Amino acid sequence: MNFGKNSVRATHNFLSEAEILKIKEYVPPAICNVEMLFLSPDERGKGFGKMIVRYGIENYSAEKVTVNEQNPKAKGFYEHLGFKTYKTSETDEQGNPYPIAWMKLEKTRRVENLNLGKNNFA
Repeated sequence: MNFGKNSVRATHNFLSEAEILKIKEYVPPAICNVEMLFLSPDERGKGFGKMIVRYGIENYSAEKVTVNEQNPKAKGFYEHLGFKTYKTSETDEQGNPYPIAWMKLEKTRRVENLNLGKNNFA
């Protein structure tokens, strides 16, 4: 996986350079949760994020996401797709003071109802 520091910087301006570099250690492959989704700033708004989320839902039963509360664009993106916050924390998983929201896809908004367009991962 190619970790893009620029994509993190574009959405996580509250992190220091050292914290951004440390994220690379925590970028796991998605199994059943979307832990991190970073796109190049030049590619945002083109539907790639929706395609990736849909791929995770269809192929890995991904129904949960975590998002930094200080990243309102990301939280809004997931809310738009039908995810709802079910738990929050004032700190991230490493104990840093970055509030986290855990979100789950509503049962009424399963993949067939997401209206994400055709899956382009053939």
